[in-house]
Amino acid sequence: MQEVSAARHLTLSDTSPARLAGALAATVDEDVVAAVNRELKIRCDELIAFGHTLDPVFATDIAERLAAYTLSGGSRIRPRFLWWALRACGGSDYETPAALRIAAALELIQSCALIHDDVMDHSSVRRGRPSFHAQLALQYPAPTREAVTESFAHSASVLAGDLALSWADDLVATTDLEPAKRASVRHLWRAMRTEMVAGQYLDLHGQATSSRSAAQAIRTVCLKTARYTVERPLALGAVLAGADESTSRALGAAGRCAGIAFQLRDDLLGVFGDPVATGKPSGDDIRSGKSTYLIALAHTRAQATKDTSVTDLLDSCRGDSELSEQALAAVRDALVSTGAPERVERRIARLSRAAEHHLRAAHLSGPAAEHLTALLRQIAAPREQQATSTADRGSL
Repeated sequence: MQEVSAARHLTLSDTSPARLAGALAATVDEDVVAAVNRELKIRCDELIAFGHTLDPVFATDIAERLAAYTLSGGSRIRPRFLWWALRACGGSDYETPAALRIAAALELIQSCALIHDDVMDHSSVRRGRPSFHAQLALQYPAPTREAVTESFAHSASVLAGDLALSWADDLVATTDLEPAKRASVRHLWRAMRTEMVAGQYLDLHGQATSSRSAAQAIRTVCLKTARYTVERPLALGAVLAGADESTSRALGAAGRCAGIAFQLRDDLLGVFGDPVATGKPSGDDIRSGKSTYLIALAHTRAQATKDTSVTDLLDSCRGDSELSEQALAAVRDALVSTGAPERVERRIARLSRAAEHHLRAAHLSGPAAEHLTALLRQIAAPREQQATSTADRGSL
């Protein structure tokens, strides 16, 4: 019985429902990441077993690889936000199984987003290892038919991302909840899925149109990253706890600010970060032509000072998949010359302060609220206050 194995401090003779629920919740409190990993392993094993009943090649190439991809990386930041929001809002121990199940679903939908994102961006590295489509291309090489191999790997990865989303949806749909909470969870889940797609489309649209709009870049960040990374997990935890509207609204505002700050930091690391630390090649955003707030702001500031050398350089280098390291260094120098990176840092600092302000407005207290505050600081902190390795950021 899963509850007995998780509640390791109990004897088999002391397994009343209340004690089991309390022990399981206490175990999650001790190590949220380990608890979510256990739940995720159980659910992935079930899904792999079903995959084997369909076809062994599909099960090995896609289902098992997807499970390994999901289990092998990431800081589980979304489940941690969900869990500590649940606990900070006074959720009961009985909500623990539902919280763990939805937390596992969040990690699967994250796998969907990362796999699809890497296909769209033609990114060969994720978390310091070959991305999902790169793994498939390595497994089925065709030296004389490189285009065929790439097409196969990309198409199969789209299917794997779709499968991850299906698994996530199935977990949420079959979570045991009382009717009112079930309706609220499903409403949030549906909104989050559509927000993710909208954000990803805006990202692609910005690349295709070479958008220079800072406002559009922030809108993309909000939809693609902030909501499903922080705001929606907090909201799911609050719903499971039965939090009131005022508390939920304050948590949502805190999550939105922190999530935007996180992505702005990630944009900076994408250009100036150490690939060994971030797990991704430096300059990928430039080479893929992404419309980041950093690039849009630099372009605007260069235009304002009529510095055509900077605007011309940004325009010529953006979207150049073969951009050399020397040219990338010139882009970095140009960005710094506009003052854009420092302006982004200041905005991150303001967003970080705003996130903590909104969190205080939720009037939460106790150890769980402290954990929640620490998490917000971890992903939203300005440069001089960061306390975590940048290696975690590429895994979020």
